[in-house]
Amino acid sequence: MPRLLALLSSLWLTACFGRSSNREFRLDRAAVAPQDFDNALFQTVGVELRPGNLVEMADNGRVFDAAIETIGRARSSIHVVTFIWEDGRVSDRILAAVAARIRDGVACRVLVDALGSPKFSKVETKLQRIGCETHHFRPVPGQDDAAREHRKMFVVDGRVGITGGFGIDDKWEGDGRSDDPPQWRDSNVLARGPVVLDMQQAFAESWEEATGTLLPRDAFPTTEPEGPSAVAFVSSSENSVATKSDRLMQLLIGSARQRLWISNAYFVPSTPILELLTRKAHEGVDVRILAAGDRTDTKAYLPEQRARMLRLVQEGVKAYEYVPTMLHSKLVVVDDMITAVGSSNLDALSLNKLNEGTLVVADEDFARGEARHFLDDLALAREVVPSGNRVSTR
Repeated sequence: MPRLLALLSSLWLTACFGRSSNREFRLDRAAVAPQDFDNALFQTVGVELRPGNLVEMADNGRVFDAAIETIGRARSSIHVVTFIWEDGRVSDRILAAVAARIRDGVACRVLVDALGSPKFSKVETKLQRIGCETHHFRPVPGQDDAAREHRKMFVVDGRVGITGGFGIDDKWEGDGRSDDPPQWRDSNVLARGPVVLDMQQAFAESWEEATGTLLPRDAFPTTEPEGPSAVAFVSSSENSVATKSDRLMQLLIGSARQRLWISNAYFVPSTPILELLTRKAHEGVDVRILAAGDRTDTKAYLPEQRARMLRLVQEGVKAYEYVPTMLHSKLVVVDDMITAVGSSNLDALSLNKLNEGTLVVADEDFARGEARHFLDDLALAREVVPSGNRVSTR
């Protein structure tokens, strides 16, 4: 694991400083009207908000309960893509649920990132023994070791999808409130309805690259409305100028008129995003940033994170570091309607290189629930305040 962290840190530095500032994408625009967000989203990332979806929060260890329940109802296919899959209690629970459905003829396909899951062989042997097809995404060394598969998804029958920041590892098993043993805090979401077809397509794209094969036609069923929410799934991959993750984040920030609450594990955003956040604070938007603190798994990020936070705090943004354990969430709440939950961090790797996926939900009830959870997290965080030319927490 230390070697993996060292390599990731090296790749982050390469991604961060490998692009000149004059080539950075900038979405320099006023906030869009709420009724125009769907059109702005389509223009920016080429994805439509699909109506008729049911969305539910599945934070922290509840994501595995949701996944096991969903897998237990599978009728045709179980698809899993993840950056991290480690052997342990969580893995064994997932395998048991999958094995029961394979015995009834359900197809299982698993794709893991070769860099993120270097110890996957033990789990892979178990999966193959129960009849699940497994593959590694972009074995290393390769043509671009920084362009990894960072999406985290369960997609079942092309009708139910789960995504967020989770990995399949025991440290995501708890409630996000303790560090002994580690119980990482994360935000995840389950969706039922037409948007799941876009999640399935993202899985299919990576599966096709890794295997050279297509999914069967029945992996893309005709879907019926399941709920009241309009939802989009934004799939992102490496781009020499601007990824869809970068474009989406700038659109979300630019769209805020009253509230912009961001929870993100690795807060080291680009200059254009910092400038947008500053502008929003100057416009009177309630901008709050929550990031990992001293219990981060990547301490090399902290100096850069705190330097950016200091700059923003001096411009009117409120910034916080989560105290109890590692904060791994990737959550944005915009005003009273728009929420984004996914795998994309606010760092150079996610914004420039990694394959990422984000669910964008237009639903007041869902936004209200995520905002409430954000405030719960702030109650367990320390506010970042200037102390000379440095930062301290209180």
